[in-house]
Amino acid sequence: MSLAADQIDSLRRALDRVSGASSDFDLNADGARPASRTLHPAGVLAAFSETPEGLSLVLTKRSSRLKHHPGQIAFPGGKQDDTDPDVTATALREAQEEVGLPPESVEVLGVLPDHETVTGFLMTPVIGILRAPFEPVPEPGEVEEVFTAPFAHVTDPARYSVQYRRWRGTRRHYYAVPLGPYYIWGATARILRGLAERVSA
Repeated sequence: MSLAADQIDSLRRALDRVSGASSDFDLNADGARPASRTLHPAGVLAAFSETPEGLSLVLTKRSSRLKHHPGQIAFPGGKQDDTDPDVTATALREAQEEVGLPPESVEVLGVLPDHETVTGFLMTPVIGILRAPFEPVPEPGEVEEVFTAPFAHVTDPARYSVQYRRWRGTRRHYYAVPLGPYYIWGATARILRGLAERVSA
């Protein structure tokens, strides 16, 4: 069995494990959620491509011109539209729009528990494997760069650290898993750490 095939098996086993939902509030017990908050469903795609060195996760660097989260590292994805039958369809549609990934090229393995963001989104991470060659086409208004992160990096809990920064006058803690010039943090890192915990269990 190839390394990539073995890693795919570990993803399937990880998706079978049970764990609770996560949120941007996990590391901030004193940061109470607003009682009147409205959560908007969203889908993000964690798509892994196969290489001779194993699986690699497709990630994006958001455009620095965006109003929200400029320059941050993120999964392809976004808010669920009324025309989307479910959040998996949302994640696949958004990936096609943002990085030119054809939905039919993705074998969906399953979903991770929802993640609530401090900005009011309920994100469902969809895990998939690319089953066809893929040449990224970044949507210039949203995506500055498309890159990949090795499976071994993002699924190793030891690579994650808790850091903090000031946000709206308070100290906010978050997970980070830097990779070379890419600072992967916030909701993206929290979701990936949840996956890492399942893979290593």
